[in-house]
Amino acid sequence: MMAIDSRSDSPYTISKSETILRGIADMISYTAKYTKIGSGYMGQLVEWPEVVTEGKDLEECRAMLRDALKEMVLAYEDLGKEMPHGNALIEQLPVEVQHVGQTT
Repeated sequence: MMAIDSRSDSPYTISKSETILRGIADMISYTAKYTKIGSGYMGQLVEWPEVVTEGKDLEECRAMLRDALKEMVLAYEDLGKEMPHGNALIEQLPVEVQHVGQTT
């Protein structure tokens, strides 16, 4: 199967595997953070805090966050703005609250 390369003015065709490889190379992973709130959940991207939404449950919040991300990507492309880099590393740091500020 052949596909037209829609990202250039080229009349040449590219194979389906080349299209898939380009899609993988163009993929950016962002880190979603979900917080329980009174009305359900709030979702926000760690690397791109402007991408934020709410949903009545986690499933709806995830779907809405994906949609908000797609819309933000389109808006940034239209404005010629550079998108934030993804692939944040999230780490939990435990702390013994009762021992904070005490000297040993």
